[in-house]
Amino acid sequence: MSEAATRRYAGLFGAIASLFIIVQVPLYFLYSEAPPDWDILTRGLIGVTGCTVYIVYFIGLRQLIVRVSPAHDWLASVVQMAGLLWVAMVFVPQSMEVGAAITVGHDIDTTTEGPYAAAQYLMQGGISRLLMALFLVAFGIAVTRLKLLPTWVGRSSFVLALINLAFVPAVFFGDDAADFYSAQGWGTTASMGALWSIWTLAVSISIIRSARGETVVAPAADRPERVTARIA
Repeated sequence: MSEAATRRYAGLFGAIASLFIIVQVPLYFLYSEAPPDWDILTRGLIGVTGCTVYIVYFIGLRQLIVRVSPAHDWLASVVQMAGLLWVAMVFVPQSMEVGAAITVGHDIDTTTEGPYAAAQYLMQGGISRLLMALFLVAFGIAVTRLKLLPTWVGRSSFVLALINLAFVPAVFFGDDAADFYSAQGWGTTASMGALWSIWTLAVSISIIRSARGETVVAPAADRPERVTARIA
């Protein structure tokens, strides 16, 4: 597969996955009280579907980095593995929420109530924030060093990584989902998911647009020289 095709597919799957999460996040705020089962089941299915598409996106990013510079295979592996582990961290609490909605005989807020709620706190909060920060730092380094994408992509990766890290200590501030800054707060979980998906959508569009140029990588040791020619 050519580099241009790799960019097109990676960008396409990234955009699709982002749109799924953008649609999912508002479903967490439809009800001020415990949401009905249909809401929990719907947002759960949307979330796991979007994250399944994200798997292809993360693999595509690794392929793109390696194609541009085989010498950066280790960095590309960090990008891919951090992304895939983040997907796993989303799959588990989504499954817990759906399972609680199915098994409990009355409406509950599955983010804070039910038999599996407490087990979700680190996965949806601190662990997800750390994995996302790891992905963003590695991806930012790759973009900055290899000039894969416009400068704003690399810089925004580092900024978003810092924002994610800022929410890691939220575990010390209780579990009230109505609080912005808590282990299960709407800032730590839902708002970060929305910010991530909007950023990913913007980056994916940039990747798709970059596919219009055919990239040729000259052999080099650490930072290859790259020549870009437009395809008519």
